[in-house]
Amino acid sequence: QVQLVESGGGLVQAGGSLRLSCAASGSIFSIGTMGWYRQAPGKQRELVTSITSGGRTNYADSVKGRFTISSDNAKNTVYLQMNSLKPEDTAVYYCNLAVGRLGSPLRRDYWGQGTQVTVSS
Repeated sequence: QVQLVESGGGLVQAGGSLRLSCAASGSIFSIGTMGWYRQAPGKQRELVTSITSGGRTNYADSVKGRFTISSDNAKNTVYLQMNSLKPEDTAVYYCNLAVGRLGSPLRRDYWGQGTQVTVSS
């Protein structure tokens, strides 16, 4: 009953910027965490950044100082501002909503379809 819709991916030169958006809709009955993952060919999907309902944020070391996650509760939307992009940032980026504690039967993860980000040299 939860759907995530992503937008904002594209092709950009190294040093450029992109802004991704993820709008969540549906019924959410517990406080969750929203975030962005990415997956490049031959690599596992990795957590890029996340934000809790209280505004607590976390970033992967590789993107600290360059990426910023933010949310608009009124629009039920999370954003990822990506600056100073590098070729190694090239990946499919996925929006994620995590509800419930790890290991709990109530744990649920909802995913967007992904948006391609390509950074050229």
